[in-house]
Amino acid sequence: MLLQISEPNGPNENSRARKLGLGIDLGTTNSLVAIKMTDVAHVLTDKEGQALLPSVVNFGAEVTVGHAALELAVVDPENTIVSAKRLMGRSRDDLNKNQQRGLIDADRLAFATRQGHKTPVEVSSEILNVLAVRARTLLEAEEDGVVLTVPAYFDDRQRQATRQAAELAGLNVLRLLNEPTAAAVAYGLDEHIEESDVIAVYDLGGGTFDISILRMERGLLRVLATGGDSALGGDDFDEMLVDWMCERWGLSVLTSVQRRRLTSLARSVKERLSETDGVAIPGPAELSGLPDLSLTRKQ
Repeated sequence: MLLQISEPNGPNENSRARKLGLGIDLGTTNSLVAIKMTDVAHVLTDKEGQALLPSVVNFGAEVTVGHAALELAVVDPENTIVSAKRLMGRSRDDLNKNQQRGLIDADRLAFATRQGHKTPVEVSSEILNVLAVRARTLLEAEEDGVVLTVPAYFDDRQRQATRQAAELAGLNVLRLLNEPTAAAVAYGLDEHIEESDVIAVYDLGGGTFDISILRMERGLLRVLATGGDSALGGDDFDEMLVDWMCERWGLSVLTSVQRRRLTSLARSVKERLSETDGVAIPGPAELSGLPDLSLTRKQ
């Protein structure tokens, strides 16, 4: 699915510019970039050795992307955009109340930031640009194009918005690949199932859930059907936990900073519950007098 491409007719073999085909997973919560070399896909890391780039952008005094932006989300939530992928190619009528939080009051979906109004496409382009720069720096080569993964249920508008984000980042889109199909190939299912076998692959991510039904035909995985829910993902679980904590603590009004901190706490609780049957939730230090809570996986 990922390509390594070179120009065969350059001036000479040693001096010609190398061309690479990148694979990018533009995720709701995290994104990453990979390159296929010697039939093996290699995920590229940043200078700290981290493969995952948080899909977070802060438009403060300067544009900050990734881990640093994630830290700024707690102290500067008004200028920090998270989960922009959920809004790609969508209209206000498509969104629920929680998804409209932080958007300007206009038909055009955009966030008000210190650097002006930013659309989901513009936010996503900043993430894609950072990943492209990472690849160019590590591989010392220019990319010929990029394969982008998208949720299987993405409609034409959402797919076009994804293309626009890549083009805004200066990338040539070779193709869009459905995420469940990419997952099936990544796990080598195309090499371990028989002709005419039918499999279901689901992808439950930070902001979306989608599923594809695939069948092996003549050595290729054919997509028979796709579906999904753009309002079901880890972000929604976080929001439910925030609402649950607010109810238990009797909190009805939160500042943007307080809500972002509770969201961060909720995400931590959710992740801990994936490893243990129950967790203790301390009352936030900035909201003094709140009792500790307990939550079990069964609850």
